[in-house]
Amino acid sequence: MVPLHAVHLTGTRFWVTHRRCSYGPFDYEWSPDFNGVELQYAGRKFGEYCSAEELYADLKPFALPMSVVRVTSIVMGCVLFGVLNGLPESERHRLVRERLKEFGYARFCPDGAEFDD
Repeated sequence: MVPLHAVHLTGTRFWVTHRRCSYGPFDYEWSPDFNGVELQYAGRKFGEYCSAEELYADLKPFALPMSVVRVTSIVMGCVLFGVLNGLPESERHRLVRERLKEFGYARFCPDGAEFDD
């Protein structure tokens, strides 16, 4: 059975399940000049990270539920922080769990069961 709410992380890719509907995959890809990171949803660019001071993201064209947008923002931020700071995958997952709980989205990470550690 599909969970009501969840985040499924596999490496840097993830899916957000909201009301039993799955959205994703969300991922990133280095820009061709390696000076930034392109944020992707289902293979389409929705934003770009250039530096800690310069980040652009717009999921509006995809008409996603607001909870999905908020959870995606939290998870993508944690993934990028972890990758750019060399954190191992288990630490990135721990960070995602902590931040989701901190911002009121603990229901998306039930006991970490959806995280491929």
